[in-house]
Amino acid sequence: MWAMLALFTDVSGKVPPFQLTAMTFAIGTSLGLISWLWRPGAARNLRQPVKVWLLGIAGLFGYHFLYFTALRNAPAVDASLIAYLWPLFIVVGSALMPGEKLRWFHIVGTLLGLSGTVLIITKGGGFGFDAQYGFGYAMAGLCALTWAAYSLLSRRFAHVPTDAVTGFCAATSVLSFVSHLMLEQTIWPEGAVQWLAVLGLGLFPVGAAFYVWDYGVKHGNIQVLGAASYAAPLLSTLVLIIAGVTEPTTRVMLACLLITLGAVLAAKEMLFKRR
Repeated sequence: MWAMLALFTDVSGKVPPFQLTAMTFAIGTSLGLISWLWRPGAARNLRQPVKVWLLGIAGLFGYHFLYFTALRNAPAVDASLIAYLWPLFIVVGSALMPGEKLRWFHIVGTLLGLSGTVLIITKGGGFGFDAQYGFGYAMAGLCALTWAAYSLLSRRFAHVPTDAVTGFCAATSVLSFVSHLMLEQTIWPEGAVQWLAVLGLGLFPVGAAFYVWDYGVKHGNIQVLGAASYAAPLLSTLVLIIAGVTEPTTRVMLACLLITLGAVLAAKEMLFKRR
């Protein structure tokens, strides 16, 4: 679902980032609300301790606020590369979690995935870090740390039902709308195609994906999830190729190889466990 983010965002027109975030998270909230029609008791799952709400809001809204701030204050390629260190942070940080054990193949597999992501984001070219963009780089680094921390700490609250994400999405939508009013000029989508793209964003990459991720980090293999997350930029590029937005290249094939090898290596223990 996250792989569709770039395509839907591109098709959604010139809607400002915070306005788009507010709109799409409102749609994402509706997914949870609609599901409650068949599960009336699920609404009670919003009754969670303050620390759970702070974690959820900091993860969803904090990540997006820091990411957009980074893009406003640093070149997009550099900011994106720094922000996409979160899978590596998840894998390394998992060593601090109870019951988790970090092995060499988790680290190597994640670094292979990061190498493939560098090829995708930089388009095979170079990238440089300029001191004048230091604030933007710092925001991108905080962005990566925020999502990694949210994902890892969510595992400590595995008992909290995924229904709580509905509340986190609602709070993120409201805070994004406030940020939009303070920082941006309102621009609405033009035509049915752009509105459908916004709907697609809210249903999938900025909607259902967060519910699925919540369940995954609470109940799945956290190291494998972190390493496999590097497939997102690759799949996103493949979606753009299929849609005719970009062209297939040798660089994409090499990135595919690196990310696939990295994910398989990181999941070695799980995939090839002896009976």
